[in-house]
Amino acid sequence: MRPLLPAFATPSRLFAASLMMTAVLAACGGGGGSNAPAPGPGADATPTGLTLEKIGGYSTGQFGVSAAEIPAFDAASKRLFVVNAQLGAVDVLNLADPTHPVKIGAIDATTVLPGASINSVAVHNGVVAVAIQAPVKTDNGRMALYRASDLTLISAVTIGALPDMLTFTPDGNTVLVANEGEPSDDYQIDPEGSISVIHVRNLAAPVVRTADFTAFNAQAAALRTAGVRISGPGATVAQDLEPEYIAISADGTTAWVTLQENNAMAKVNIATATVTDILPLGFKDHGVAGNELDASDTEGGAINIKTWPGVHGMYLPDAMASYTVGGNTYLVTANEGDARAWGEGDAAYWGGDASKGFVEEFRVKHLVNKNGWAGRAGDDLPPQLNAMAAGGLLNPAVFGYCGAINGDPVGCRADNQLGRLNISWTMGYRMDALGAPVMFNAAGVQDPAGNRLMYDKLYSYGGRSFSIWDANGALVWDSGAEIEKFLASADCKLGTTRSIPCATWFNSGHDEGNALDSRSDAKGPEPEGIALGQIGNKTFAFIGLERMGGVLVYDITVPTAPKRVDYLNTRDDWATADPSTVLATAGDLGPEGLVFIPAARSPNGKPLLVVGNEVSGTTAVMQINLKY
Repeated sequence: MRPLLPAFATPSRLFAASLMMTAVLAACGGGGGSNAPAPGPGADATPTGLTLEKIGGYSTGQFGVSAAEIPAFDAASKRLFVVNAQLGAVDVLNLADPTHPVKIGAIDATTVLPGASINSVAVHNGVVAVAIQAPVKTDNGRMALYRASDLTLISAVTIGALPDMLTFTPDGNTVLVANEGEPSDDYQIDPEGSISVIHVRNLAAPVVRTADFTAFNAQAAALRTAGVRISGPGATVAQDLEPEYIAISADGTTAWVTLQENNAMAKVNIATATVTDILPLGFKDHGVAGNELDASDTEGGAINIKTWPGVHGMYLPDAMASYTVGGNTYLVTANEGDARAWGEGDAAYWGGDASKGFVEEFRVKHLVNKNGWAGRAGDDLPPQLNAMAAGGLLNPAVFGYCGAINGDPVGCRADNQLGRLNISWTMGYRMDALGAPVMFNAAGVQDPAGNRLMYDKLYSYGGRSFSIWDANGALVWDSGAEIEKFLASADCKLGTTRSIPCATWFNSGHDEGNALDSRSDAKGPEPEGIALGQIGNKTFAFIGLERMGGVLVYDITVPTAPKRVDYLNTRDDWATADPSTVLATAGDLGPEGLVFIPAARSPNGKPLLVVGNEVSGTTAVMQINLKY
């Protein structure tokens, strides 16, 4: 492992270092974000701590249709721009009174591209940039610029397929767009992922350049060996890499782009519009103390956070933010996790036609059934997996602790052990030097004539954490099991009055009620969104938990030693089976995008945090109350 932190970065020198920050927002799937410079060092007094307080909000009244995703704020017009995926547009809210946001208009992408929808929004000095997805998502999208003050269209340009997130450089002269390039749902078309680098000094005539990944096509084997997940059937490297989210250095020269499904990030030279490196993020060992997780959703209401040797988490980050300490850039990621799942709604795919999709997620109990996986055919057995072998085994030397023996996983398959955990079948089985699977027979003996895969490791989705990395992708700090442990603790409270024990609804889902532990077999609380805020000489990270809900706050001033500061989750009704029936009083569900508004730009003179909640369709305005 590379060094965790440069030798110069002692805590005392880190505290003394001047801090700069660029605020970035959250994204997922069709989401995106924006980038707003924070005030310089010393602009505010340095607080000893803070608490979040919800002071206002706006509701679309739409449940479960992503009607409030990504927010961005323009200080001059006091307008809030919120991506409404349900409308395929951007809702424009007057935020002059943060306690009572009012919708005053909308930005409609169909005037630029008929049938299109908007995935992301960013604002800089009165200019609104939006990322527009084509009606057919594998076709090229658009980036359009609007005036924040009157919503007039300034210009639009063609960019890559499925633009997922966009952001301005700190000087506002360039817009960068992450073009995810997802395959079609039937996996018949797979466009290349790319990053559009758009010069917008002349707003009326933007100039587009493209940073692509074609130069890495010949390096597929080396990238896989390094840990970059390249697994799409028949895909080139450029097709398989899917840019998700962008963070930019304070000087505007370098961008980092999360490649979520690939468990990596790309490094981009903005001046030359070139991808200079692909940085694998490695894996999280859930078998060691500090990295525990709850692996099952069927434990009779019990919370069982423990080590699981042989289980490794793929970070698979969604949102990412950057900040600077002592002249060095650090990257903060929300490690949500995301599986490849194309064709999952196509009966032909599950019927055995591998050309109709690619689904990599599978439960452990089905993967390692001693009788093989034929019993799952026509149900949830991916045909690509079925073509490789007839079943899978667990290595007893690794998984003996839960009962595995040669040819039989025994107790490891139990629902209260590893059986319910969702993992990727594409990784962890034993391979030869050429990357081909080493075959075993049903008795667990290596045999070229056998038809079983031997899994030495199991790879789960997401880190259930947030991480801090250096500029070259080396891990500086990870929250480990802290988020799940906090949610299970007596210190954690839910609701607008902070009176509901979190443990009562541990790892619940955002779109269901009475759902204790329902997400433990998947990705846990799912940290998805990140926004950073500099207040005085401290930098705070605001982390949205997509499934459990709410926003965690950490003081990350010292990159090696973040400290939890606060948690606010405004959901009050946890017991009603269908939250849509109590939408008006349930609270905010499914935080997606976050934006920090410093006091100097805030409508009420106090720092604010705005959160788009995709499930409840609500935009929450939180005041950041500082302690001195």
